[in-house]
Amino acid sequence: MKIAVVGTGYVGLVSGTCFAETGNTVTCVDIDQAKVEKLQSGKITIYEPGLENLFHRNVTNGRLKFTTNLEEGIKDAKIIFLALPTPPGGDGAADLSFILKVADDLGKIMTDYKVIVDKSTVPVGTAERVRAVIAKNAKFEFDVVSNPEFLREGVAIDDFMKPDRVVVGTNSEKAQKLMNELYAPYVRQGNPIIFMDEKSAEMTKYAANSFLATKITFMNEVANLCELVGADVDAVRRGISYDERIGKRFLFPGIGYGGSCFPKDVQALVKSAADVNYDFKILNAVIDVNEKQKTVLIPRISDFFKGDLKGKTFALWGLAFKPNTDDTREAPALYIIEALLAAGAKVKAYDPEGMEHVKRQIGETITFGSNQYEILEGADALIIATEWNEFRTPDFDLLASGLKSKVIFDGRNVYSLDKMKELGFTYYSIGRETVL
Repeated sequence: MKIAVVGTGYVGLVSGTCFAETGNTVTCVDIDQAKVEKLQSGKITIYEPGLENLFHRNVTNGRLKFTTNLEEGIKDAKIIFLALPTPPGGDGAADLSFILKVADDLGKIMTDYKVIVDKSTVPVGTAERVRAVIAKNAKFEFDVVSNPEFLREGVAIDDFMKPDRVVVGTNSEKAQKLMNELYAPYVRQGNPIIFMDEKSAEMTKYAANSFLATKITFMNEVANLCELVGADVDAVRRGISYDERIGKRFLFPGIGYGGSCFPKDVQALVKSAADVNYDFKILNAVIDVNEKQKTVLIPRISDFFKGDLKGKTFALWGLAFKPNTDDTREAPALYIIEALLAAGAKVKAYDPEGMEHVKRQIGETITFGSNQYEILEGADALIIATEWNEFRTPDFDLLASGLKSKVIFDGRNVYSLDKMKELGFTYYSIGRETVL
């Protein structure tokens, strides 16, 4: 099948590459000339484990192509995916300007039947708006479908190639047949393609992400309470995770969620509720708790240094909002850096993939290291903000020799309390006993 994907950001590039991997011919369209030229030359523009090999294989085989020309890109495509940014506005509502602009252009240039698919995360009612915009100029039949993505950064290739489920919103039998044909290779093990109306599909994405954000936030609240009453959140987590009604995932406490999806999607669902005069109390609480959780380590750091952080130097391991991605959007590390700098401290940071993004965001306000040990030299303490695997079993002797004193503030509970006691570290974590 011939497919077009408009937008080569995270969702667009992963989706386009994975569609090509099952034999489809995919043309990706983007207005960023420099990005398209880079992709055309065989250079990948995002970090995602496993993506690079698939990308090179399909570019080499001619199944994956890139262009800045929308008309050229969609000419032969039967299905057109819109994988465009929907950033939150000042009121939390998703900005649909990119999608609606492309929809307007499509109506003018389509020369035969097309299925236009909203792949971006969009508010309920977007399919109707896209349909109306295209219809103003369209001379040919078309269908608009909602097909939300459920990709987890760091494991997106597995999520796409072996999805738990595929959600498709459409009332068109013609569009349903095409979407079923397209996704059939990805659900051969029996996982469902769930067809529903467009509004329900749009709501499904927001409901899923908001529920997971709530689950994370609930465990962070439990962790905070554990510290006050002397319980161990790791024990509590294990104690509830074997309940099949709860499950094991998204129960690890820490310094809050970040990234491109959860913060934006929770805010957008709250705004959608407000638009129909519904006060979504749970999600308003989730937003509030998560904002506070991002800097929950700061009071502990301040207390340890007796309220004076001026002139202190902190080594920071991790900048990405989670491991196995270079995405630093809404990353807790950025909030920690901001608070430390405001208190007069200095920060030296290392992240395997996220440093370039942070350099562009905050410039030279902090120092960046070439490895995790380099930044320890002369630091007053270590802060762990992202649980990259390479941080899990470090050379503790080298770690201790670099720091002025053996102090770790761990926002991801990377180390066991017994190990920290054995090695003689002062160790602060989330929802557990402090090792002094």
